[in-house]
Amino acid sequence: MTTKVPEMAGSVERLLSPEPEVRIAQAFQRSFDNMVATARTCYSANGIIHEDDVSGVESLPPEKREHKRKRRDELARDLYEAGHHTTLQHAHFQFTLNNVSRQFLWSFLHSHPFYNSEQVSQRYVEVKPGNYVVPPLTGEALAVYQRTIQSQVAAYQEFCRSLVPLVEAEYYERFPARGKRREIYGKEVQKKAQEVARYVLPVATFAYLYHTISGLTLLRYYRMALQEDAPLEQRIVLEKMVQELLRLEPDYRVILQEPIPREDTTESRVLAAGGQGEDPERARRFAREFDAQLGGLISKLVDAPAANEDLLAQAVREVMGIPKDEMSDDDAIAWVMDPSRNSYLGEALNLDTLSKVSRAMYHARYTFRKRLSHTADSQNQRHRLTPASRPILNSHLTGDPDFATPGLIRRDASIQERYEEVMSLSWEAIRRLRRMGVPGEFALYLLPNAANVRFTESADLLNLRHKHTMRLCYNAQEEIWQASWEEALQIREVNPRIGAFLLPPCTLRYQAGATPYCPEGRRYCGEPVWRLPIQDYRRAI
Repeated sequence: MTTKVPEMAGSVERLLSPEPEVRIAQAFQRSFDNMVATARTCYSANGIIHEDDVSGVESLPPEKREHKRKRRDELARDLYEAGHHTTLQHAHFQFTLNNVSRQFLWSFLHSHPFYNSEQVSQRYVEVKPGNYVVPPLTGEALAVYQRTIQSQVAAYQEFCRSLVPLVEAEYYERFPARGKRREIYGKEVQKKAQEVARYVLPVATFAYLYHTISGLTLLRYYRMALQEDAPLEQRIVLEKMVQELLRLEPDYRVILQEPIPREDTTESRVLAAGGQGEDPERARRFAREFDAQLGGLISKLVDAPAANEDLLAQAVREVMGIPKDEMSDDDAIAWVMDPSRNSYLGEALNLDTLSKVSRAMYHARYTFRKRLSHTADSQNQRHRLTPASRPILNSHLTGDPDFATPGLIRRDASIQERYEEVMSLSWEAIRRLRRMGVPGEFALYLLPNAANVRFTESADLLNLRHKHTMRLCYNAQEEIWQASWEEALQIREVNPRIGAFLLPPCTLRYQAGATPYCPEGRRYCGEPVWRLPIQDYRRAI
């Protein structure tokens, strides 16, 4: 095992924009010693092993401390190489990150289940000019890149203004009384306008966030730092994260592995085996084939095992030890899915994984084929237990504008025309950069948030139910709300006894008898959705 640490071999390129800022804000104390102590505890006949038992205390003679630490390092290396990695999951590290792109967050940092993030929201915080990644370009390529992003940000500011009348019409129709106090509610209207306007912003736009991961996840990050779609930015950020770790605990050098070289990643080898990593015509054929399968939907149900409801009902009976002649399938499903019987569903906490009955939902599964904008999928992927096979965006580039259009923009022909003009300019700049020989990873930063992302997503019912509870709320982002609504309706078609209870939080709380029905407080959407059948759900903002 190599233990060379940052900088990585060959790491000479640097971003022209302000460097990503990475700091450990909170961390376990003596986490490396703790890793070994937890391992030794598994085989201890004398109770809990503590950190001092692993590496020794200062009162010990130097030679004894050195002997203890040598044994500690040998055990740590042995555990690591054998794949016994649960010991690395005890210690967590909370990072603060600044000057990192939305593309990096989507492609790498949030593309797996084992993390927690709280990042600045483009829905609620206005984006200021100048806050974006600039890759190492020169000459005319740099000029094209800079001009394009400046025009995208200018268009964002323009839409933040031009969309206000459309938002006002919808907002004050929903909240008539607030129309008399526009000086108070004008900020809410403005936020709704910028939520839609953000679709024209580039994925190069900076974000800042708290990001918490285990020691195991950090080691995995570093090993996979050079995969597509943003390997340069990933390398820089991951170098800094590991440097922060080693600043606190240099002992991690014992088990730290270098990143897999970019050309050796499985993804790069698959593309190389195809003869050409980037093929616009192949990408066009793929997109046409994929979209035809959607049949006009955002999210198409493509697989639901025929035994879903039977499995769910039988699992409930198994938990309770009740034979089928004493509990019908209908009753069993109602006990787990109906809030009037399963009162956990009216709780603010998601208790499903801790409820013996609710865990029966694990056995029913659904698979969807989906097309969302980059910005909508950035929220969609935060539902970490409804995983998806997200694409290498570079291999999906057709060279043609390929984007989602929010419903509010479609309501005004002149605004939609301007929106499509901005999209055309963005893609033309990407094509121009590629003709200049700019690597795809750098040209991708000019993709607008509206760029379509195509993938397949699968989920067990337990985690899909929670996702639908959160995203069928009228406050959810428009596209992810639309996708969840389409999914719930399709599940009703194939599994009506399950689908009947895929509902927003207010309706579940209403059925559970929990008050207030809407849990959002002052963020109440203004619609008594709990009174509506799901088929009648409609929203514009």
